[in-house]
Amino acid sequence: MVAVQTHPDQALAWSVAASVPDPEVPCINVEELGILRWLRFEDGVAVAGVTPTYSGCPAVLAIELAIETALLDAGFKARIERVMSPPWTTDWISETGREKLREYGIAPPEKSSGSKLALFGETTVACPQCGSTATEKLSEFGSTACKAQYRCTACAEPFDYFKCI
Repeated sequence: MVAVQTHPDQALAWSVAASVPDPEVPCINVEELGILRWLRFEDGVAVAGVTPTYSGCPAVLAIELAIETALLDAGFKARIERVMSPPWTTDWISETGREKLREYGIAPPEKSSGSKLALFGETTVACPQCGSTATEKLSEFGSTACKAQYRCTACAEPFDYFKCI
């Protein structure tokens, strides 16, 4: 049986793991993105639970390795556990993360993932550059599969929209 322990460096280990940036969207870290689910100590090993944004995400291994490396570099023994249930949702992106996406030029998700309109309807997306909702979808796929490509008709800037999942 594995002993889950309270650890004097719990907060430090969380801070180290949480500060790892997403490799595809480096303006946001894994905590703000909502994919770092938990961190606990088991038999002296910092174990981080990570949920990928979707099961086929090509960056998941890079993210897991980056978190493990950050913990090792901070002096912790470390292990990563991939957590697939419940599946990640864009609802888990923090308000700080949403603002960082906007500042980076990516429109954050507009609707709750539980909304039928988010899955099957047209979404009104505000331009992250000027704030206008006079935008149009150019492609269902943007720079990564989890983003769509939009253009603002007010300021003419193209931008990615982080799809609601």
